Amino acid sequence: MEKQIVLSLILPAYNEEKRLPECMEKVADFVASHDEPIEVILVENGSKDRTYEMACEYASKYPWLTVLKEETPGKGNAVRRGMLDAHGKYRMFADVDFSMPISEVDNFIPPTLEGYDVAIGSREVKGAIRYNEPATRHFTGRVFNLIVRVLLGLPKIHDTQCGFKSFSAEAAQKLFSLQKINGWAFDAEVLFIAKNLGYEIIEVPVQWYYDGNSKINVIQDSIKMFRELLQIRKNYKDGLYK
Repeated sequence: MEKQIVLSLILPAYNEEKRLPECMEKVADFVASHDEPIEVILVENGSKDRTYEMACEYASKYPWLTVLKEETPGKGNAVRRGMLDAHGKYRMFADVDFSMPISEVDNFIPPTLEGYDVAIGSREVKGAIRYNEPATRHFTGRVFNLIVRVLLGLPKIHDTQCGFKSFSAEAAQKLFSLQKINGWAFDAEVLFIAKNLGYEIIEVPVQWYYDGNSKINVIQDSIKMFRELLQIRKNYKDGLYK
């Protein structure tokens, strides 16, 4: 009898051919250090470079790696596809750049943590550490986080936008089947749905390293995310999350 997959690690990837080799090296070391079954699902969506071809080359080398192709761009679209295709008892998504050291994934799976619905990485709770983040970036991030918490009624969540979130299999299937937003605010939407469906959300302190090469444009993407937050409120009013 095969062991149940403990962790499904979902990696959305858009134009990541430059960062993919280092990412795969980290992931391979992480998987090799664990006895329990782990699957990694890389979801390429709409890349203009060789991300998909490179990912497939890695998949031919690593049996634990599955590569999915999504033509429609959008991080939310990629994460949803990976979550719903996963088989793990716990399902976590992370960015390819791993601004949180991959070793900290252990803090989201047994024996360190188990029995939860939703566990999110947090850069704000006690025990979290931020490295090299400019003060202006931190300030704008906190302002946007406050907006998210107020508009979506999530006052108890200190960090809605950290790119590391894990879900039980049951919660993942339910929440991501209801997700509508494909843009940057998709994870805020998922937390909003989770809260309204009565799922418990816990925050896990993480070590987080600022990446100056981040693809996020603070001004433009913040405007887009604000519009998406308003769309989430409208979706809820229209009964789309029931």
